[in-house]
Amino acid sequence: MSEFGVTGTPPARLSVGLVSAGRVGTAIGAALERRGHVVSAVVARSERSRELASRRLPEARFSDPVAVAGAGELLILAVPDKDLPGVVAELADADAFRPGHIVVHVAGAVGADVLRSAADAGAVVVAAHPAMTFTGGDSDIERMEGCSWALTSPDEVGLVVGQMLVMETGGLPVTVAESHRALYHAALAHGANHLVTLVNDAAEALAASFSVLPGGGVQGDPDGMLGSDAGALARRTLEPLLRAALDNVLASGESALTGPVMRGDAVTVSRHLDALEDVDSGIAAGYRALALRTADRCGAGRDVTDLLAPDLTEQLR
Repeated sequence: MSEFGVTGTPPARLSVGLVSAGRVGTAIGAALERRGHVVSAVVARSERSRELASRRLPEARFSDPVAVAGAGELLILAVPDKDLPGVVAELADADAFRPGHIVVHVAGAVGADVLRSAADAGAVVVAAHPAMTFTGGDSDIERMEGCSWALTSPDEVGLVVGQMLVMETGGLPVTVAESHRALYHAALAHGANHLVTLVNDAAEALAASFSVLPGGGVQGDPDGMLGSDAGALARRTLEPLLRAALDNVLASGESALTGPVMRGDAVTVSRHLDALEDVDSGIAAGYRALALRTADRCGAGRDVTDLLAPDLTEQLR
């Protein structure tokens, strides 16, 4: 197995152990199986994990972490960041790591140092995190094609092994230093997780603006395709706008910005805040925070910043 890291040539087939069989782990396992590798054993403690593993990795057997670690040449630890140290300690106490073993964890905010006990036992270790969101649906595996992975390893051999494994899933490897893993993961969470909150807040506010017809339908949905679901109409209304905004910012960066904050239109921003307060003060607070950050990035005038952060403005005077 050590020749994997030295020559840079992956073997025809790796036997893989997976701890555990959640949304991320089973998607990675399925992606590797598409390239001829075999997930031979998995840890699946919940009913949901067992269902995912049975559907995505039907040939894998269920077992405990120590047995799974001994079942393959490649061990993938796909547990949450907070649980990873305990799982590694459990395996180390059981002498489950060995020379020639490839041990990979896929947690985002943690580097390879958490795998020190495996490295001390002679294993090749690497932290390899896919920059992708996983829902448990069929599209998870398809989305891994072209997905970037952050690699962190204590040595060059681990990085080469990690690069080969990532390319086996159809992904693109990038290197992140041990000290920058939290920053890397924070950036992904800020962009992806908070986007979900932002879109849901926007859809809720937009739905509140729609008129409900006497018969219970939503004005703007004359065929009644959405029934009385104003939220569905709001998401349909937002979709082309949000897709265009995302495409524009990914292509053009700061120059993609439009709207009243960029234009210095404090009157419109004030109207927005009043209207959102009537719907949900939490949505208004989120708007205020993001508008202030937007004003800072685009250099909006004092009319806008005084409106958004009067207390801060007063302190600076």
